[in-house]
Order: sequence, then structure tokens, then C-alpha cells
Amino acid sequence: MRREVTQRRDEIIALLSKSETLSAIELSSELAVSVQTIRADLRDLDEAGLIQRRNGNARLRQQSENIGYLPRESIARQEKQRIALAVKSLIPDGARVALGTGTTVETCARFLASHNDLFVASNSIHAVCALQQAPGVAVELAGGTVRMRDLDMIGTPALEFFAKYRVDYAVFSCGGLSEEGMVMDYNADEMSARKAIASCGKKSILVMDSTKNRLDLAFQMGHLWDVDIVVTGARFSPPVMESCARHGCEVIRV
Repeated sequence: MRREVTQRRDEIIALLSKSETLSAIELSSELAVSVQTIRADLRDLDEAGLIQRRNGNARLRQQSENIGYLPRESIARQEKQRIALAVKSLIPDGARVALGTGTTVETCARFLASHNDLFVASNSIHAVCALQQAPGVAVELAGGTVRMRDLDMIGTPALEFFAKYRVDYAVFSCGGLSEEGMVMDYNADEMSARKAIASCGKKSILVMDSTKNRLDLAFQMGHLWDVDIVVTGARFSPPVMESCARHGCEVIRV
């Protein structure tokens, strides 16, 4: 029962990410459950800081800043696990890996903890903690000021930190993806940190759950097809898929 509730609320978030507002009646029709069930879901999602309810309609929280870290962990949890499983299969034992920030990357780190003899460079305390029991792991953590809300470092020291390394795989996320295929973020510091992470890897891996798709934000990092591999549950438009294929970007849909 709990899994059904979690999956339904993931679907609500995904629907709201593609529409400015939706009513409980519209969501009830879309998800084939009662209006009372949807209203209970919306109340809990509102209390978790994920959505706003107003005049019978629901919308995602304002996108000038991402929501808090703990509420984000509950979004698309099963999809993030499928993404992490795919990333685990891409990275062998003994690899050198750069890990960025965010809940999807943290999930990837947790799955990678079964690998042997990894070297990991990261600016995320969450990712480092997820690797605590990994056999033979060596970890380098970026310095600088900790962003307490997310327990990460994204300022100038993080940029200088990743510039020192050349790793086999760079795993990072994004704030959103525009309909035209631009990788987006909430602020310039997050965008710059992700660029630095992507640049230090021989192979770059972008991980994003489907709620990020068609989410147009203020800052752009580049095109989706600038990265080597995208692991996602999202369905991209035919023009975006064609551009990825033309530029050698592999899309792994989980």
C-alpha cells in the first residue's frame, strides 16, 4: 500500500512539473483515483514543501530555488533507484569517479558502495556518507563553505577542486531540462559546479528523473547532447533524441 501511495505522489509531481496548475478533479481523472484520495495526497505534499495549494488548484513550489534536500529524496524514489542501478552497471571496480550533488547522485553513490577500490572526488557530503562502507574506497571531498541546506559545496573552491582531477566517470544531475534540450539549473553556482564536474571526467554521465523533463529554469549549462551518457526515466521529444544520436550522446531510459 505504501509503495502505491509513493508511486502516485511521484506521478502527481511529474504531472505538475508539466502543467502550471492542476485541480484535484483533474488529477483524480488523470490518475483514476478518488478526489478524496488526491486531496489527501496534495495536503501531505503541501506539508512536505513540494507543492502549493490555492483556490482548489495545486502547483509546484516556485522554481527560483530548488526545494529542500529531504523533501526531494521522496520524489521519484523508485525511478532514482533504477537510474542508480544502470549507473552501477556502467562503472567497474577500481574506477576513478567524480560525484556531484543532489538526491539522484546520492542514490547512485549508495549503489556504487558495493564496488571495490573506487577513487571518488565529490562536493557532496551526502554522497560521501553513502560510500562509507564501500570496500577499499578512497574519497576526496571539496573544501569551502558548506551549503547547510544540501550539505554540499558549490562555490569557487569546488570549481578549483574538480579542476585538479581527471577521472574515468563524472556523474552529475541537473535542475531541469528545457523542451529544446537545454540542461538547466536554479543558480549560477550550481551550474558552474556541475560544469566543473562534467569537465573532469573522461566520460560524463547525466542522471535525471522524469520530473526534471521540460522544466525551464533561469540558468543553462549547455545542450543535453554535450554529455556522453544520459540515464533517465523521462521520454524526450523526437528532435532531442535525434540531436543526441547525431552527437553521439547515449540515452539510457530506465
